[in-house]
Amino acid sequence: MSGKGAHSEGEVLTKADFITDQVVRWCPGCGDYSILAQVQKVLPTLGIPKEKIVFISGIGCSSRFPYYVNTYGFHTIHGRAPAVATGLKVANPELCVWVVTGDGDGLSIGGNHLIHVMRRNLDINILLFNNGVYGLTKGQYSPTSEFGKVTKSSPAGTIESPVNPTSIAIAAEASFVARTADVDPRHLAWTLEQAAAHKGTSFVEILQNCIIFNDKTHDPFLARSVRHDRVLYLEEGKPMLFGSEHPRGIATEGFAPKIVEANSSGMLVHEPGLQNPSQAYMLSQLTYPEFPVPLGVFRRVARPTYEELAHGQVDEAIHRAGGPGDLGQLIKGKSSWTVT
Repeated sequence: MSGKGAHSEGEVLTKADFITDQVVRWCPGCGDYSILAQVQKVLPTLGIPKEKIVFISGIGCSSRFPYYVNTYGFHTIHGRAPAVATGLKVANPELCVWVVTGDGDGLSIGGNHLIHVMRRNLDINILLFNNGVYGLTKGQYSPTSEFGKVTKSSPAGTIESPVNPTSIAIAAEASFVARTADVDPRHLAWTLEQAAAHKGTSFVEILQNCIIFNDKTHDPFLARSVRHDRVLYLEEGKPMLFGSEHPRGIATEGFAPKIVEANSSGMLVHEPGLQNPSQAYMLSQLTYPEFPVPLGVFRRVARPTYEELAHGQVDEAIHRAGGPGDLGQLIKGKSSWTVT
């Protein structure tokens, strides 16, 4: 555990209890500071002892997180945080496990691990920081960089189509999928609370700013002056409305989304609990400038967790065998002998 001291179960914790004595080494103005502050604010509200909370990361700027949160933590290898989280959660299902990754670590070398941990529905929380660039290695294009993006590794502009993290999570059948932003701390904290409360894999894409290598990349729709007209805040059971002075909504024409005037017939109501992920996936594909960018919970469905099913199989095998068995006898077997 980083930092000082341990707290017993039942003791009231505060944000200060989750702050370590480590110097935070992110660039001044980095969006990671906002995310760290909201995580440290939310953790004491969960009612979970620090000794039962673990942060696991891979490689990248975001992956310094375990040093800055006063809980147990693993700083693992590039893209493999979901694999370590799987082993840890199956070995000790009582732990509250958080995976912190970035658009490079989680979607490039770690893409395969990320997809499979979500489809298995391991009861963990995944925070993916998306700044559209490799920040730690000094400004190369990442899997989420837009087509034509000029970077140090794409001086003529990248010729790759970007991936959509939220769409990937929904397609992988993650049981909880959300998106939020570093510049909206209230919404960020609320989203973290929703993710922590969900039983199963919670995937949260956090739109985050890299002030050095991709500054203001999300400003066209997240800047405070335009946010209310260019962001669609998803609220369960409510019509999908956006726009402060000229309210509009989202409807569909066939299978395609379209923008309509507020109170128009056919306007969609947000239903994240639908088992069919079609509505959630359609929303994840809305991009600026054609549409407002959705923030909030896209999908929240109940499914058995991976660790529950794994331990259930073990319990069933023990029951069928009439007891836990004898490891020594298993190794010895029926056809072993002793040489003297």
